[in-house]
Amino acid sequence: MVDHMQQECLPTNKPRKCTQSGLVSFVQGIVSRHEVDRIVFVCIGTDRSTGDALGPLVGTKLQELGYAQVIGTLADPCDASSLERHLASIDDAKIVVAIDACLGHPSSVGHFLVNNQSLQPAESVGTSLPAVGHYSIAAVVNQHGPKPYMTLQTTSLFQVIRMVDQIVDAIAATVATVTERS
Repeated sequence: MVDHMQQECLPTNKPRKCTQSGLVSFVQGIVSRHEVDRIVFVCIGTDRSTGDALGPLVGTKLQELGYAQVIGTLADPCDASSLERHLASIDDAKIVVAIDACLGHPSSVGHFLVNNQSLQPAESVGTSLPAVGHYSIAAVVNQHGPKPYMTLQTTSLFQVIRMVDQIVDAIAATVATVTERS
């Protein structure tokens, strides 16, 4: 039986808030529609801000687990200055799953916003960057406030690491399950 939060996280045309169990269902939905070797994880963010380091941390952990199709790591972040270059390197036949941190409503902190559409990086800080992904996972790492850059700088590292682990676990569990059935 699918719980209410999990059911809300099945691929949709609107962003949906979910917990880790819903995140697993969302990733399973993506993997059920596409061959795993066509999926590229674009992990957006920088290593220079606690809150915005979520993407590069996810990318680094995925690479450490053996995922080759990852863009955006601590060693080579996919941030505002390199995003367009990284996107240009992706083959058109690939399915892009964009992963980024975001700020949101206080009741959403610690949850994920998933969507079967692209996400708009740096939207909460007012920067205009190209939309990224066929699917997206946004981790709400802190609440939106009047000074978003400061909020991202002072976001709890514990919160970020916890959400990084949840994203990586959801991807690893789903992709491992699919690989074992092949």
